[in-house]
Amino acid sequence: MSPFSLEPSFLAHSASLNLYAVFPLALALKGIAYDQEPVNLLKDGGQQFSTEFQVVNPMQQVPALKIDGIILSQSLAIIQYLEETRPNPRLLPQDLKKRAQARMISDHIVSGIQPLQNLTFLKQVGGEKLEWAQRYITCGFKALERILQHTAGRYCIGDEVSMADLCLVPQVYNAERFKVDLAPYPTITRINKALLELEAFQVSHPCRQPDTPAELRA
Repeated sequence: MSPFSLEPSFLAHSASLNLYAVFPLALALKGIAYDQEPVNLLKDGGQQFSTEFQVVNPMQQVPALKIDGIILSQSLAIIQYLEETRPNPRLLPQDLKKRAQARMISDHIVSGIQPLQNLTFLKQVGGEKLEWAQRYITCGFKALERILQHTAGRYCIGDEVSMADLCLVPQVYNAERFKVDLAPYPTITRINKALLELEAFQVSHPCRQPDTPAELRA
């Protein structure tokens, strides 16, 4: 059988680099069982570039999800499909203004901060990877901290977990990987800490994934 078989009902392809993925958090919060097939972004020159994975996602990027007879890529598209087809528990607030804020924060992170630490960018930077990542995470977090001061309760949008929170936790984890000083961002830090107390965020942690090296497992 192909290592990228599409047979299971719910098949999630996510990055295998000891990274936090966004949309598996949505699956965990909604209680959706799924089969996971990690895609190692470094092994064999990057498994996302294999001919087999191009069948899954012609863009040769993770994540991807087979669900309901279709294949979806891009984290926010996947989360919004899950929200529309499996609305409980909800990940977008009922209030339309808060819903727009949740989408805004999600886009701010997923489009404005996270891509600049992708391997594609970092390979072009060369020996200044750490400085590059720190610069753009810091720039993004300065803006995000100001936004969250107006929208946050216990979590990013009030006191209910939303799509924005699913984007925040992986990005904070990424910031820690690149040794970003989080002291200037008390709101981000506080929300992240509260979210990590939730079971769905704990079971989705990189140290608890099937391909996590033994020395890094929790």
